[in-house]
Amino acid sequence: MIFFSRDFAQTNYDIKHQKETPFDLTFSRPETTMAASLFLSQSPIATPTPRSSPSISFLSSPQTIKFPSPHSSFLFDLSIAVSHAPPRAATIIPRATASPSSTAPSTTAFHGRCYVVGDNIDTDQIIPAEYLTLVPSNPSEYEKLGSYALIGLPSSYSTRFVESDEMKTKYSIIIAGDNFGCGSSREHAPVALGASGAVAVVAESYARIFFRNSVATGEIYPLESETRICDECKTGDVVTIELGKSRLINHTTGKEYKLKPIGDAGPVIEAGGIFAYARKTGMIPS
Repeated sequence: MIFFSRDFAQTNYDIKHQKETPFDLTFSRPETTMAASLFLSQSPIATPTPRSSPSISFLSSPQTIKFPSPHSSFLFDLSIAVSHAPPRAATIIPRATASPSSTAPSTTAFHGRCYVVGDNIDTDQIIPAEYLTLVPSNPSEYEKLGSYALIGLPSSYSTRFVESDEMKTKYSIIIAGDNFGCGSSREHAPVALGASGAVAVVAESYARIFFRNSVATGEIYPLESETRICDECKTGDVVTIELGKSRLINHTTGKEYKLKPIGDAGPVIEAGGIFAYARKTGMIPS
């Protein structure tokens, strides 16, 4: 369990407009506290501050960690751990073999058809509440969850993200507008997209909670565009994302677009999520 010292219900939040105002998280799980403190100790802007012990005797002493920006504040104690994800629809160039601390640029790239959506796509549209009874840690239910990804989109989207008689999508990259992933803070949203076969979302901006859940689960890369790409691409266009060069190439139109670097979130997603990253780097026991 994780106790939050600030209300996280501000999910209709546009990351690109966030100010550098620190907020605190208090972790009560020892391994989560250790992973968080060790990971964030690498950054000079993350400052651990001791707190008094709780009155409940079976909890370890908590610790407060200050996060000044959403891109460094993606640690969550998730109730799901999916390590059985099947191959995605995109053609994936082999990932970089460098260690997470390496400064070498990533050689990861994704190639496939894109699915274009507009602004304010919320988590009810990504995965409606009626499908949240599916348990992602169960392989068959994980796959079924993916088949319902983006099924909540309105009828104005004439092309379905996943066809009704299919379990996987043929669109490996989602291109979106502003405030993608707003709404309730359900981890099932990025998990459903990953389970469907999608590998990345390129949006003008994200709701903070969706961005954090995407990194924490390691299911999908939440990439930000520097321009409004969704107005210049169409569903079915063939695109390539090159993480190391932070760019998207639309082969159908011949245009290239600059993306914002994924930064320190990249190695966490690469490892398969925050706990997989913590184990891989020795922050917590394997």
